[in-house]
Formats: sequence, C-alpha cells, structure tokens
Amino acid sequence: QVQLVESGGGLVQPGGSLKLSCVASGFDFDYYALGWFRQAPGKEREGVSCIASSDSSTQYADSVKGRFTISRDNAKNTVYLQMNSLKPEDTAVYYCAATIVDFTMSLDDYDYWGQGTQVTVSS
Repeated sequence: QVQLVESGGGLVQPGGSLKLSCVASGFDFDYYALGWFRQAPGKEREGVSCIASSDSSTQYADSVKGRFTISRDNAKNTVYLQMNSLKPEDTAVYYCAATIVDFTMSLDDYDYWGQGTQVTVSS
C-alpha cells in the first residue's frame, strides 16, 4: 500500500522558518522523483519544488526561489522542504507527491500524493 505522510506544518510568524517532512512507503522510493505542492484557499494547487531521482537535481517555483530548499534522504524514504523567510502568501496546505517521470512540476505527472499539512504564516 502506497503512503506519503507529511508532517512539520504549523503556525509561524512572517520571516520565520518551518521544515516539512514526508515519509514514503509502498513503492521504490529511490526511483521516483519527489515534489512539493501547495494549495491556498480558493486557489488551484501549484508546484513549489521538485527533486529528481537520478541526480537529485532541484527545481523551484519563482515565488520560493532563494527561500525554500528541497532535499531527499533515500535511506529514510523521506523528502524535506526547508522553508525560510516565510511570507503570509505562503499560507497553504502543502502536499508531497511522487512521480516516475523524472524532474517535473506538472501535477498531472504525479502518481502518488500525501494528505497534506497546513502551513499558516501570520502575526
């Protein structure tokens, strides 16, 4: 049974940091690219970042470049999203996802999804 379980969300003040984790099981983690997506109320789900399976190349949405860092630990079947200098507009439910298509932030390419974790940036 495939599972992706996110954790690490919460309430943080503007300028603060959070680190999201996503533990995967039920599929061959090493061969899958991983992505983080987010969905704010009333908005469509959007890609935040992805990391390749082959060489751990990374890609970021322009809105988070220089503030967020994605990483993976294949030994722990875990993907992370370090979020720094958080802004109110980063408020959303954050989802991790896995795809056999390497290095893509297209939602349609992703096969497996977690249930999401809420991130709220507010003073």
